Amino acid sequence: MLNVGDTAPDFKLTTLGADGPQHISLAEQSGSTVVLLFVPMAFTGVCTQELCSVTSELADYEGLGAKVIAISGDNPFAQAAWAEKEGIKLTLASDYEHEVAKAYGIAYDSFLPAKNLDMGGVPKRSAFVVDANGVIQYAESSDNPGDLPDFAAIKAKVGELAG
Repeated sequence: MLNVGDTAPDFKLTTLGADGPQHISLAEQSGSTVVLLFVPMAFTGVCTQELCSVTSELADYEGLGAKVIAISGDNPFAQAAWAEKEGIKLTLASDYEHEVAKAYGIAYDSFLPAKNLDMGGVPKRSAFVVDANGVIQYAESSDNPGDLPDFAAIKAKVGELAG
């Protein structure tokens, strides 16, 4: 897993905007603090809880000049359906090939094989705060998909970076 002080790998992922599929990259966010939230799968209980909670506090992050991007391995159309159903207002980015999860070192070798979901490459529930220069200032990942990130610590780091 990448750690604090590492340069965050850039990515080019697909999001579904008002005009259809479009690309989003970390590089185009330069100059801003970015909170990257990796979630295992759309339409699952804990992932929905996490992103709905962050949606309800999105103004707090934006007020500190931070952008929040949630990344999963789902296709952008599934992500958009999930966002519409649940009221998720975050930017959702599709890491369908699981390349970004692997680059950040947070991909499962086998996701929940005991529940017959033994798919490789699924992102572990993880959070990274990347500063305006592309350096990771906060990094957290859990092998347990039911464990939420420490959002108090994430917000504190975003606030610290805002000055």
